[in-house]
Amino acid sequence: MQYSFLGDSGVSISRLSFGAMTFGTQEMVPGVMNVIDEKTADTMVSCAIEAGVNLFDTADLYTGGQSEEILGKVLQGRRQEVLISTKCGFPGSENINNRGLSYSHILNSIDASLRRLNTDYIDLFFMHIPDPYTPVEETLRALESATKAGKIRYSGLSNYPAWQVQKAISHQKSNGLSTIKMTQMYYSLLGRDLDQEFVPMLTDSGTGLMVWSPLASGYLTGKYTDTGAKGRRESFEFPPVDTELGDRVVHTLKEIAAGKNANPAQIALAWLLTRNYISSILVGASNLDQLKSNLGAVDIELSSEEVSVLDDMTRQADSYPAWMLPMGQHEVVARNI
Repeated sequence: MQYSFLGDSGVSISRLSFGAMTFGTQEMVPGVMNVIDEKTADTMVSCAIEAGVNLFDTADLYTGGQSEEILGKVLQGRRQEVLISTKCGFPGSENINNRGLSYSHILNSIDASLRRLNTDYIDLFFMHIPDPYTPVEETLRALESATKAGKIRYSGLSNYPAWQVQKAISHQKSNGLSTIKMTQMYYSLLGRDLDQEFVPMLTDSGTGLMVWSPLASGYLTGKYTDTGAKGRRESFEFPPVDTELGDRVVHTLKEIAAGKNANPAQIALAWLLTRNYISSILVGASNLDQLKSNLGAVDIELSSEEVSVLDDMTRQADSYPAWMLPMGQHEVVARNI
């Protein structure tokens, strides 16, 4: 296993982390059923720990809370060996206040997650999605309160634009508060929107990045290419994918994989592992074999030429003002930096 850091906290985390979104035996989202019970989850978690994974991610939203409950049960007896991250923000019921990132809802959500996880503290607590109705200062007040109470150790933001992450960090630093350590964002060969604004912000602020859906919801496994298969994406086409680009990328992944006794998913994950701004990559699975295969990505080395081919295929065109930034460079100065 490879390891990185949880932002600038000094805490070491595995570069492949385990996503427990598939835990549970009911509807995860409308039209998508989860079928992983406690026994299967225990086997998968044990496999991940044996491979060196030390970070396990879930959310109050996943399978109506079952994901947190099952993860908490299978980690009993080895809680001190691992880190747990979870989230709040999406609606949890028809109660109008059981959603968002208000001071009240965050603290209630943390207490509920602690009960479901059967733990005294949460290592990393994410705001799952921005709340357009609550000032960020109010959200940060709740996180600071929970941190001082020992209920959470570090906090993070998920699915936030770069300017909002930086605004939160600036407010925290200006007011002597604990700072955001990690972001959790979608990033893959088929979704490189973070490159222009978000990645430079991470590098400048020292904030970490945990990637969700690194295989574009299974598209980069190749199971949707040239087969007509729909799978989960038939009822849950998320995140969105440019299928024409996706099919070209999958064919290239297959070509690279053929020379390494690997599969397309492993090559896609190995490409992500070449990005030094990525702290950890969430790998989920619907069965043990799939999990073992994904974890095997850490053993694959891509050549600089293979990385460049994938980079060039998937690089997005610069948007304004990104395409103007090179104009500020000076040839002589740049040569001597």
